[in-house]
Amino acid sequence: MPSELDDAVDFIELRDIASDVAMQAGEYILHESGKGVRQSTKSSSTDYVTEIDKRAETLIVNLIKDSRPQDGFLGEEGTLQKGRSNVQWVIDPIDGTTNFIYGHSGFGPSIAAKVGGRIVAGAVADSSRGEIFDAAESHGARCNGEEIHITKSTKLETSLIATGFSYKSADRAIQAKALLDIIPCVADIRRMGSAAIDLCSVAKGRVDAFFETGLNEWDIAAGMLIASEAKATVECIEDFGGKNLTLAINPSIEEQFKALLYNTALNFD
Repeated sequence: MPSELDDAVDFIELRDIASDVAMQAGEYILHESGKGVRQSTKSSSTDYVTEIDKRAETLIVNLIKDSRPQDGFLGEEGTLQKGRSNVQWVIDPIDGTTNFIYGHSGFGPSIAAKVGGRIVAGAVADSSRGEIFDAAESHGARCNGEEIHITKSTKLETSLIATGFSYKSADRAIQAKALLDIIPCVADIRRMGSAAIDLCSVAKGRVDAFFETGLNEWDIAAGMLIASEAKATVECIEDFGGKNLTLAINPSIEEQFKALLYNTALNFD
């Protein structure tokens, strides 16, 4: 039986815990990024995991437990702990593991707090840039403690769009084919390799929209809240041509961009 009620949970406290832990884990990951690390694969030959992913997940869980020992945990690298409170932490210890392995920018931890089935607080560290994005439900989004929100308007034809690709080669081929319909209608495409950071880039105004199919909860939990609190339009569509689709869009191009995506939906069949 839960030991605390939803209305007893302080979302700001959860945000601040997530932000502080993301900063500490991000510093650990960045320190380890210059060293040779052992790696293995998971769902495909390009779906990497390292010993640092696993160590970072353990570090994150232990740091959160220092403040909230009764909470539950769901982590990408296997952590699944039922808590005695109504708070569950959803963790990706390194979103952008491939970038981490190759020494490319765009990697860091993503940490979100879920209460009553909804994400209410979270933080994402872009470790290589020294940035911490965070948000709490109904309290806005921040980057390094400064409020961020989408202010500029744009047009579809001048918009910069971020996306990502599956680890599975067959799915990547379909995603690439869909881009043939999208690229002529926008300014350009960016593929950075971290969905969590891409979502924060929408919040920051560095890109005008992000879309990707086949993502997991830990990939997007914190980033979707941050984008939403920055006034982006966010949506998870469960069946988009047989795949789940994650969207975060500058509201000024929402209708046009969604129409463009739906015109490519058959490419995902």
